[in-house]
This record gives sequence, C-alpha cells and structure tokens, in this order.
Amino acid sequence: MPRLPVLPTILVGLAVAAMIALGVWQLERKQEKEALLAQLAANFDKPEMAFPRVPLGDQYLFRRASALCLEPTGWRHEGGGANGFRLIAECRTGAEGPPLLVMVGASRDPQFTPQWKGGPVEGTITHVPGHDPLIVSLFSSAPKQLMLVTDTPVPGLNPVPKPSLDSVPNNHLAYAVQWFLFAVIAVAIYLLALKRRQASQPKS
Repeated sequence: MPRLPVLPTILVGLAVAAMIALGVWQLERKQEKEALLAQLAANFDKPEMAFPRVPLGDQYLFRRASALCLEPTGWRHEGGGANGFRLIAECRTGAEGPPLLVMVGASRDPQFTPQWKGGPVEGTITHVPGHDPLIVSLFSSAPKQLMLVTDTPVPGLNPVPKPSLDSVPNNHLAYAVQWFLFAVIAVAIYLLALKRRQASQPKS
C-alpha cells in the first residue's frame, strides 16, 4: 500500500473536518431559526406596544408599536426597486441613546426630502436594511438595529409594503448542504490527486 503524504493529508483532513462542522452548525441554526419564526409569527397578533428604546435580539420583530418623533434630524434613502426609494427618518425622541428610526414611505425621486416635522407614529417593527457582506451576516451574532414602518406614509410619499416573515430568511439547510458537498468534493479531489501521484511514480 503506498504511503500517504503526511502534510497534505493532515491539511485536507482538517479542511474536511471544518466543512463538516460548519454543515452541522448550519443544521443547528436551522432549528433555532424555525423556533424564532414560530415566535415571530405570533407577534403579529400581539397588542400594540411602545417602540423598544433598547432592543435585545429579534423578539420584537413584527410587533405593532407606537412612538413619538419629536423632530427628524436626518434622512436615509434605501433601495430603489419596485417601490422606489424608501425614506427612513432619524428622529430625536428626547431620550438618550440612538435615534428612533422610522420608515415613513417611498419616493421615485432619490433626492426627495419630506417636509414632515415629526409627531406620533404607529406601525410595525422590523429590521433596519443591512449592508453587511453575506459572509459577515452568516457568522455575526450581534442583534440588528430595529426601526418602525409606519402604517400611513407622510405627505408626499407612497406607502411601503408592511413587514412580513418573508424578510427573515431561513436558508440554513441550503448552506449545510453546500458545506457537506464541499467536504465531499475536497475528498474526491484529494483521492484523484493521490491516484495521479501514484501513477506517476516509477514502478519498482
């Protein structure tokens, strides 16, 4: 039986073990995400609450909430798809901490700024649109920032779709399958390399 090259075998073994571990981890994440989705589905039927000033995790997603925007201090323009550019107001609330973020509607004009001066707002809690690369979002455990999507757009803007469970991806099974396939492919490539190495060696 031909001897295996020690260092390449160790490196390939470690890589395959890591890929399998990542696949198992994604299967565990799948179970956690399914439990979270069940909890979030129940949030649609819960009574209205005050918008959480210090959100912890995602347990408030899709809850009905109300807040008071004393004054918009800045504007963010997001998207640009079928619904146009979604406008998020950065609101002063009179309390310490980060500003209250309120999505107040959408516009086809990327330069449009509403004349809205603030006031009481009611709507649904969801995540602030994220811009992290996919690999960062896969491994990040930090809670995402929350915002309020108003039921009624402010004057001059069009309504935006209400938040839904479709915005919370559950693709961990696909990622798990990918990692397991990577492990199989790595083993197959290494076995092929060993076969070619053995064939190239002179026979004694």
